[in-house]
Amino acid sequence: MEKKNACRIKKNDKVKVLTGKDKGKIGKVIRIDEKKQRVLVEHVNMVKRHTRPSAKNKQGGIIEGEAGIHWSNVMLLCNKCMAPVRIQMKRLDDGKKVRVCRKCGELIDA
Repeated sequence: MEKKNACRIKKNDKVKVLTGKDKGKIGKVIRIDEKKQRVLVEHVNMVKRHTRPSAKNKQGGIIEGEAGIHWSNVMLLCNKCMAPVRIQMKRLDDGKKVRVCRKCGELIDA
């Protein structure tokens, strides 16, 4: 049985890459693929794709873009700590669920 919303990383979060050829790079999450458990991070895991001319790309040629990496290989950055941190979920008084930094206790969802 697959967990729904197992990834605690969301779009536009700042993350740090922990493993692989781009280890140590920091970028913003562009897209999340929950089914494949992958995230697309800005300027990380760049690949070159050879394309034919089409309606979208009239000239064709070599296009460089990001490829997805497994979400276990990235870690969320806390805005206060400026370090990769684990997060925990907490409920506020109004009943809203928010993500909280485990190191400093800062709210990640503003």
